[in-house]
Amino acid sequence: MGKSYRIAVLPGDGTGPEVTAEAVKVLHAAAGKHGFSVETTEFDFGGERYLRTGEALPDSAAQDLRAFDALLLGAIGHPDVKPGILEKGILLRLRFELDQYINLRPVKLYPGVETPLKDKGPEDIDYVVVRENTGGLYTGIGGFTMKGTEHEVAVQSMVYNRKQVERCLRYAFDYTRKRNRKKTLALCGKTNVLTYVYDLWERAFHEIGEADYPDIAREYYHVDATCMWMVKNPEWFDVIVTGNMFGDIITDLGAITQGGMGIAAGGNINPEGVGMFEPIGGSAPKYTGKNVINPLAAICAAAMMLETLGETDAAKAIEASVMAVTPTMKSMGAGKMGFSTTEVGDKIAEGVAS
Repeated sequence: MGKSYRIAVLPGDGTGPEVTAEAVKVLHAAAGKHGFSVETTEFDFGGERYLRTGEALPDSAAQDLRAFDALLLGAIGHPDVKPGILEKGILLRLRFELDQYINLRPVKLYPGVETPLKDKGPEDIDYVVVRENTGGLYTGIGGFTMKGTEHEVAVQSMVYNRKQVERCLRYAFDYTRKRNRKKTLALCGKTNVLTYVYDLWERAFHEIGEADYPDIAREYYHVDATCMWMVKNPEWFDVIVTGNMFGDIITDLGAITQGGMGIAAGGNINPEGVGMFEPIGGSAPKYTGKNVINPLAAICAAAMMLETLGETDAAKAIEASVMAVTPTMKSMGAGKMGFSTTEVGDKIAEGVAS
């Protein structure tokens, strides 16, 4: 047996435990086939714990999780907890404290999956968004004055320093080179309005590209144009790099073009530390316990995790199995797949092990 990986599993809320169970099932199948082992440890971070203890995360959480090779997250969101508490208290806190400064979002249409884009198929929708994940508007710099009065002022600032921008851009250039598809990196910004922040991004983009990545073609798109071309001509894109807010928006647009949240996976990555991999969709509490939720996004997140850990053959085997199963499914929607949650997981695991 080869290398052993310690994986922290955070099933979370709603249908999160159901989809992570299938992802773990597939992970073990891949490990058995490709000569490594996986040891999983569950953590109960989520809405139920918050309601029971009053804390979203214990102060020791980030340090405890650094002991693992990677984290696999199910979903965060509980109907009895006010929106924002768990998202900020768990997701954003872990991203910041573990310095997961890259959010990696493949946008890929699999065979047999329906897209709302007319006359587009798997050959047209296959690109990756690299989103800066720990800066910008999400750092919470700002506040209120005279709150609750007619003179109330609310401020939230988009703040980036050169180090944050440069490390994200270098990751994106390296990823484009490794992907070795069109070898084209596009910067998505808004230089005509956000003339300070995206001036920094654009200058760094061209300076770094010219000096260290002459083999990578560089393009620039305003964010509104990016959204337009993601719908009209997604085949133009190879890798897109952008800041936190724009990345949050365009990756959800990308998700619907690849078949919806049920199949969209993402990684929160610290290239020098521990990453957290997750399905993009929410906790879908109305489907909890019904065995009808689509586990493919969680399974694809597990594949991303293995690729990031260096188990590329196992990751490719999972994706190949997913691509063999998607044409047999009626839909990507919960309760409409033609199979149960566990049946989809079984099919993927069997394909990986064969």
